[in-house]
Amino acid sequence: MYEKLELFIDGEWRQGSEGKSEDVLNPATEEVLGQCPHASIADLDQALDSAERAFEEWKAKSSWDRAVILKEAARLINERKQEIGQIMTQEQGKPIGDSIGEVKSASETTEWFAEEGKRAYGRLIPSRIPGQRSMVMPEPVGISLALTPWNFPALLPVRKIAAGLAAGCPVIIKPSEETPGSGVAIVRCFVDAGVPAGVLNLVFGVPDDVSRHLISSGRIRKMSFTGSIPVGKHLAKVAADHLVRCTFELGGHSPVLVFDDANIDTVIKHMVPFKYRNSGQVCISPTRFYVHEKVYDDFVSRFTEAANAMQVGNGMDAKTQMGPMANGRRIVAMEEFMQDARDHNVEITTGGNRIGNQGYFWEPTVLANVPEEAMIMSKEPFGPLAPIARFEDFDDVVARANRLPYGLASYCYTSDQKRADQLAEALDTGMVGVNNFMISMPETPFSGVKESGYGYESGAEGLEVYLHHKFVSQTGM
Repeated sequence: MYEKLELFIDGEWRQGSEGKSEDVLNPATEEVLGQCPHASIADLDQALDSAERAFEEWKAKSSWDRAVILKEAARLINERKQEIGQIMTQEQGKPIGDSIGEVKSASETTEWFAEEGKRAYGRLIPSRIPGQRSMVMPEPVGISLALTPWNFPALLPVRKIAAGLAAGCPVIIKPSEETPGSGVAIVRCFVDAGVPAGVLNLVFGVPDDVSRHLISSGRIRKMSFTGSIPVGKHLAKVAADHLVRCTFELGGHSPVLVFDDANIDTVIKHMVPFKYRNSGQVCISPTRFYVHEKVYDDFVSRFTEAANAMQVGNGMDAKTQMGPMANGRRIVAMEEFMQDARDHNVEITTGGNRIGNQGYFWEPTVLANVPEEAMIMSKEPFGPLAPIARFEDFDDVVARANRLPYGLASYCYTSDQKRADQLAEALDTGMVGVNNFMISMPETPFSGVKESGYGYESGAEGLEVYLHHKFVSQTGM
């Protein structure tokens, strides 16, 4: 059963006032699941009005009182994980086990921020003047706008909602119109947990129209966006006109460096499922593999064998390990990457084609002996394509790993501790996984450098971006 799709504005579930909507498709079958309602300009203004009214009340609540509501939301999210997971798989395509796991992560993230909100500490600064107190007081920045994509439609909204609410900020969330059911189901959990009217609003619509209107209102004080680099740059320009503080988690192109002393069994065990997780539609997905010459042929052979063993199918089938891509645009993109690979005489060891003609299925693909000039080595594929290239020299492979203008995540495998330490420092990304891929948890900062964005989500840093620090200098009369 699919979710009832509605807007949530000023404490009420309803449709858009102008009756506009768009189809939501099942990427495994291309069938229409429902109609995603669009908010009108009047609806957006009502969301802003309600958030503005609610701000003082929510800000005045103690962090402990806010935590009670957030913990109840976390409990409800976890309690409804099967139901929300099924909604997600229907509209996004990922295997049902992955969807349920994502909802559990959303629950954990909400609970973590409930507690972290209690630790928004101020401080006293020793004064240079007798009788003076110098105080730093953290305060919520104000109404926050959260814009999230379709690839993780439960976790990504929660990262922004839970952090904003824990800090004392009302949040207006606009999830993806392609995966609206997951966002609606998540917001229902916060509403049922007792979030007051106006503190959390949910809207959909034409993305640029919605974001432009809300940001240009002058009432949004914080924006968090997860999505593509071009859209991020566009939003940064719009936000700059109103000096809105921003968090941007944008695209990446994560290198994986595999040295000749690495445990290849571990690398294959980690990286093959991680590469094809969510059909490769993951911002921190391992994207280009640099493998030392001495182990290259063995690595390619074993990676190909493991890719061939992946079970591709409808995400509702418990046996499925990789579902369809999320939309038809991704199929077109994969075909472009494959044509470019063939033009560069890349060896296709497995895959490379669409599966069938119903649903957006693509074969797990491995590309060997890929030159740096190939498009896939510079442009993020965001799909189940794994390019593998050779290297011999440490300095050369680090330079190749760092050469792109992106810097979200990177991974490296080596049994040499000195080399591991060198790589942790040398790789120019916001997150580095050394002999593991565990770089995204509620308690750790998630961020990129260069064109992969700025600001933080998760961790103590993820709360900090929703606070400003007021300095108070006080003396007696």
